[in-house]
Amino acid sequence: MIYVWQPAALLHVGVWGFVATAMLSIVLQGSQGIGLSRLSLPFLVGTVFTGNRDRASVYGFTFYIIGGWIFAFMYYLVFSSVGHHDWWFGALIGALHGLFLLIVAMPLLPHLHPRIATEYDGPDANRRLEPPGFLGLNYGRMTPVTTVIGHMLYGAILGAALPPAIWY
Repeated sequence: MIYVWQPAALLHVGVWGFVATAMLSIVLQGSQGIGLSRLSLPFLVGTVFTGNRDRASVYGFTFYIIGGWIFAFMYYLVFSSVGHHDWWFGALIGALHGLFLLIVAMPLLPHLHPRIATEYDGPDANRRLEPPGFLGLNYGRMTPVTTVIGHMLYGAILGAALPPAIWY
């Protein structure tokens, strides 16, 4: 089989990737605002580039939106290769994405991020951010729940909205 690229698909991925990322941001930042979690993915991304906390939020959100578009394209490729474009399948992929973030990526973050302290060494002059811990639990007991729910919503939006690919 050969995939035939549809130019309109790029527009759909861009628009719906932005919408899905915005909804994910609302869930994650909203849960932070009401005290369910202290996790801010845009802030964590931004602090990779700068130690200035104000700038980190702006830089991080910019890269976070770009990452949302990249992941939307990856979701589109998964949906197209499997042949499913349903909200529930998108939610399932989103749950897997959220679990991967919590179980694999978060524990690696202190070893890759220049400003996050490790569980073993603790903070120092440069590494002042708290490590996320297993499932991001150092950022709050509800962090795993809100993270998975946000990613499920992200996937459900993309699964429902993205057009099916054309294969020959």
